Amino acid sequence: MRTAELVEQRRTGWIALDELCEIPLKRWNPQQAMRFSALYRAACTDLAMAEQLKLPPATIDYLQRLVARSHSRLYSSNTFPVSRWYRFVFETAPRAVFSDVCVRIAFYLFFGMFSIAAVLGWAEGLFPNFAESILGAKQIESLEKMYASPVEGNYDRYAVSAAYYIQHNTSIGLECFALGPLILPTLVKLAYNALLLGASFGYMARPGVSQGNNFFEFVTAHGVFELTAIALSAAAGLRLGVGWIATNGLTRIDSFIKNAEKSLPIIMVSAILFILAAFTEGFVSPSPLPYMIKILWAIVSAMLLMFYFCVLGYPSHASEAHGLES
Repeated sequence: MRTAELVEQRRTGWIALDELCEIPLKRWNPQQAMRFSALYRAACTDLAMAEQLKLPPATIDYLQRLVARSHSRLYSSNTFPVSRWYRFVFETAPRAVFSDVCVRIAFYLFFGMFSIAAVLGWAEGLFPNFAESILGAKQIESLEKMYASPVEGNYDRYAVSAAYYIQHNTSIGLECFALGPLILPTLVKLAYNALLLGASFGYMARPGVSQGNNFFEFVTAHGVFELTAIALSAAAGLRLGVGWIATNGLTRIDSFIKNAEKSLPIIMVSAILFILAAFTEGFVSPSPLPYMIKILWAIVSAMLLMFYFCVLGYPSHASEAHGLES
């Protein structure tokens, strides 16, 4: 076949590919997307063939520009523009958290055990040895020593405490997430740490513990973010574990991948909350601000989380319709 005939025969596909590049990606239908993929592969093959057969420079130059333009158009679809970030953070993520049964299980277990342990640890008259049996004498002594002095804006001193608790609580969240595929170890780890934290809060709230005021002045501001982040980390891990068991007709690998995608918004929110907790614990908690300001900070934090999870996360009619269509 002569060069002119070869070029003429392939030109129709090149023109079609060029025309598809003019259409915005969001206006493509499935047929156009499939046709673009086939035409793009063909154009790449034609470019290699043109260079090998030493076709006219104008033809090679045209194919190079066409392939480069098509490549740019194809992979620009993998970008994550600001509008999609906004939808992911303020629509997809809160709805994923609100509707996920694993989140509910993790929240009920963690905050339920935390509340029970806090009450039992505080009620010294009814349960005199509960906090001591959960925490141990060494941990109690460490708590009392750490909060023996009042919070007076000593950032150097409290930076050490903040760094310790950031590392400790973040490691709890990461461990719960990593153990998620095994399910039972995650639940045990989450319940155990809820008991430890709850007993610590309950013990420090006792009237006879003089260090309690210093303790609560330090932990009140950041506690909302940090505790919620731990529960969400465990929930994301549980979601991975569900993928291995409840496959819904899929292979275990496909089910795991599908549930990993569902866990992504949950672990993302957890990471953001850990960052907010770290910021609060590093700058607000050890500050000389009045305790009422720190209480207000905690209340506002809780209200923001309630708004994010319950108001933004509550499925609207539009999202339900979209879910039915998809």
